[in-house]
Amino acid sequence: MKATVVDLRYKMNDVLKALDRNEKVTVLYRGKVKGVLVPSGQAQSSIEISEHPFFGMSPSETDKSVLDELDRLRGGRYSDI
Repeated sequence: MKATVVDLRYKMNDVLKALDRNEKVTVLYRGKVKGVLVPSGQAQSSIEISEHPFFGMSPSETDKSVLDELDRLRGGRYSDI
C-alpha cells in the first residue's frame, strides 16, 4: 500500500488495517518515498549477538577498561598540538 502524509493524518484507520493484513505501507511525501512502515511481526529477525557486525571489531585483545578504550578512541582535546 502507498500512503501520503495526508493519508496518514486523515485515513490512519486504513493504514492500520493494511498493517493488520501484513502489508508494507510506503509513505510518500510530495510523490517521493520517505519511508516504509512494516508490520511488527516482520520487523526484525532475532540474530545471535556474535553474528552482529559490531561484535569483535577490535582486532587486538587488550586489558583496557571500556572507559580507557573510549578515551583512546575519542582522543584528547589537545592531542593535535
